[in-house]
Amino acid sequence: MTTTTASDLASTTPRAPGTRARTAAPDRGPAARARRRRLLHWIAVHAVAVAAALFFVLPFVFVLLTSVMSDDQAMSGELWPDEWNWSNYATVFRTPGFLDWWKNSLLYAGLGTLFTVGSAVPVAYALARFRFRGRRTAMILVIATMMLPPQVIVVPMYLVWAQQLHLSGSLWPLIIPMAFGDAYSIFLLRQFLLTIPQEYIEAAKVDGCGELRTLLKVVVPMARPGLAAVALFQFFFCWNDYFGPQIYAAQNPASWTLSYGLESFKTAHSVNWNLTMAATLLVMAPVVIVFFFAQRAFVEGVKLTGVKG
Repeated sequence: MTTTTASDLASTTPRAPGTRARTAAPDRGPAARARRRRLLHWIAVHAVAVAAALFFVLPFVFVLLTSVMSDDQAMSGELWPDEWNWSNYATVFRTPGFLDWWKNSLLYAGLGTLFTVGSAVPVAYALARFRFRGRRTAMILVIATMMLPPQVIVVPMYLVWAQQLHLSGSLWPLIIPMAFGDAYSIFLLRQFLLTIPQEYIEAAKVDGCGELRTLLKVVVPMARPGLAAVALFQFFFCWNDYFGPQIYAAQNPASWTLSYGLESFKTAHSVNWNLTMAATLLVMAPVVIVFFFAQRAFVEGVKLTGVKG
């Protein structure tokens, strides 16, 4: 006598037309969990990146939106402008002295960057490649000057520039010292020059190049990322410098830079937040544009300066 099981009945029972037999789902547990874990990890990583990006971008968006509002709306606390008043930027440019502040900032940042790079290259090359007694001591002294705050020596330096050289009321007391080297730039360039293989320098000397020609023809072209990093650091410092112009150029409005003149502009337009934000955006724009176009060389130069000690 045979017994009929439920599975046999299911297999022999005729199906209705248009229906499909149900099959057991394959066991995809580990693979599905792995894919789900990778998806959650991707979301978590990019969520943090997006949050960090918004943290830095939203203040610029707020400044931009406020800068194109009307006077009444800028004081109301609203976030989106009812009307885009691009004429606020023209009003800022027509402010007496604003174009002079632009010229002074370009002069200060341009000459300061040129003098700093030009004076730091030979010193950094000597500290990186020459072997002489006291080389390590010289490097320690360079690093030690980086730890000295400028406020410590501001009084004697001001007396020298104002009473003996009679250059107060101008930017030259800030520009001229950069022609004699900057400790941070020398240190940064020296670290980068240590990454250049010695074989290239020896090959240039075998071909008859002296030290100066080797520096100009071999080392400088290979050190472009490091030079770009140093130049950008110095340009940003000069463009944003507030302390120096306040000390040496405060008594002469014709020598003010944008960073110092913006304080005067804010005081004169304390109730016009839209104009203040427009002026702030115009001051920040050159730095953002320069970094946007030079960020690859900047990042590469900063990265390679830490390869060797």
